[in-house]
Amino acid sequence: MAPVPPSLRQLTTCIRCVPHVAGAHGTPRRLLASSAAAREDVHTRPSTAQPVPDYMLKWGTLDPQTVENKKQERRLVRRENIQPVGSRRRRAALRRSALKQAAEIPFEQLPYQCFQEARKVLMEDRREKIGDIGAQQLRIRNLLAQDAAVSGGALAKEVRLSSMRKHLHRLIILADINDPIVKRKFEDGQGDMNKPIYRYLADQKWRQYKRLVLDQRLNQLSVMPDLLPTLDVVADIDLGFGRKSVGPGDFVDSSISENMPRLNVQTFTPGDRLVTVVVVDADVPDLDKDSFTHRCHLIASNIPLSPTQTSIALQRIAHEDVKAAEASARKIALPWAAPWAHKGAPYHRLAIFVLEQKEAQPLDVTKLASTKRDKFSLRGFIQKHSLSPITATLFRTRWDESMAGVMERAGLGDQVGVELKRRRVEPLPHKRRTERMR
Repeated sequence: MAPVPPSLRQLTTCIRCVPHVAGAHGTPRRLLASSAAAREDVHTRPSTAQPVPDYMLKWGTLDPQTVENKKQERRLVRRENIQPVGSRRRRAALRRSALKQAAEIPFEQLPYQCFQEARKVLMEDRREKIGDIGAQQLRIRNLLAQDAAVSGGALAKEVRLSSMRKHLHRLIILADINDPIVKRKFEDGQGDMNKPIYRYLADQKWRQYKRLVLDQRLNQLSVMPDLLPTLDVVADIDLGFGRKSVGPGDFVDSSISENMPRLNVQTFTPGDRLVTVVVVDADVPDLDKDSFTHRCHLIASNIPLSPTQTSIALQRIAHEDVKAAEASARKIALPWAAPWAHKGAPYHRLAIFVLEQKEAQPLDVTKLASTKRDKFSLRGFIQKHSLSPITATLFRTRWDESMAGVMERAGLGDQVGVELKRRRVEPLPHKRRTERMR
C-alpha cells in the first residue's frame, strides 16, 4: 500500500469509524440523508458533453467524496464539472477508511465513551432550550391576545413583541448550535437554508471573510459615495460571465463582458422577496464639462429571491422575455449594453446593485423601460421606486484589443477612433525660470 501523505498523520484513530462504503453501483453511500445528492444524480444521467481528452483520462478515477489535495480537486472540477463534497479533512478520512475497509458505523453511534457522554450533555441542554422555546412562544401568544391599552399602548406592545421574537430566534439557534450532526451537514454543504440554524451558520461564515473583502473593495474603489452615500451589505453575491468567476473589482476582458453576467445572491433572512438588478458605469467621461458621469447598462426587475432560490441567470431571463406574450410580463426593462471604454481613458467601474422591492410588490417594467441610460442617477432611481439595496459588487473594464470589435457590434463605430489624452498643464512662471536655469 502506498505511504500515507504527511497531511494525514495528524488524524486521530477515531476517524476510522467514518467509512466510505460503496453502494451496488459503486456510488458512495451517504449516512445522514434520505434523498440522493445532486452530485450523485450527475453520474446517473446520460452525458451529452464533449468527449474527454486522452490526457484527462490518464488522471484516473476522481471521486468527489475522497479527493484530498488541491491538484485532484482542480482536476475533478475541470474534467467532471463536479465540486468536491465536504471538507478536505473529511475526504481524507473517508479515503483512509475505504483503504482499510472499515465497517460502516453511523456518525452519531461512534463507539467512544467521551463522544457519547458529550452527546448526552448536548442533548440535555437541547431539551432545556426546547422547553424555553415553548414557554417563550406561549408568552408571545398571550401578549398578542392582550389589549394594547394594558400593555402601555400600541407602540410599546410592538416594541415588546419585537424584543420577544428576537429572544425566541436566539433560543432556536442555541438549541442546535452545538449539534455535531448539524455542523457536519453544514460543512458538507447539505444544510437546508430554510432552517434558521443553517442560515445563521452560513451568515457567520460569510461575515468572517467574504463580506470583509467585498466591503473593502466597494470602499477602496469608491463605489460609495460616488454612486450611493452608504451601503450595508446583508447578502452574499457571486459574479460570473459564463464559466468565468469574477471577484469584486477584477478586470474583465471586453469580449467576455459583452455577454450578460450571471449572479448568485444568498440571503440569510427568511421569506421570499422580489429584487431589481441595476448595472451602472460610474466612470463615463463628459468631455464638455471635463468630468465624469454615469451610464445605466441594465435594469431587470421583479426577480424572485429567497434563501433557497439564489440564482439570477440574466441570460435565461432575457430568453424568457423574448417568449413573453405581454410586455408587462417581462422582467428586463433596459437590456444589457456591453461595457466599453475609449482608448487612453482610465478604467471604468461597472457596479452591480441588487435592490429589494418594498413589500415584494412588483414594479411596472413598461414604465422602467423609459429610464434614460445616460446621466443615470442611482440615488434618484432608488428613491423614486422605494427600493432598498441589500448587496452589490463590481468589475472593471478598460481598452483592450477586443474593445474596437465590441464597440462596432454595439453601434459605436464613430467612437472607435477617439483617443483620450491628458491635457498638458503649463508650469507656473517661477517654475519655468527654474527649468531654464537647469
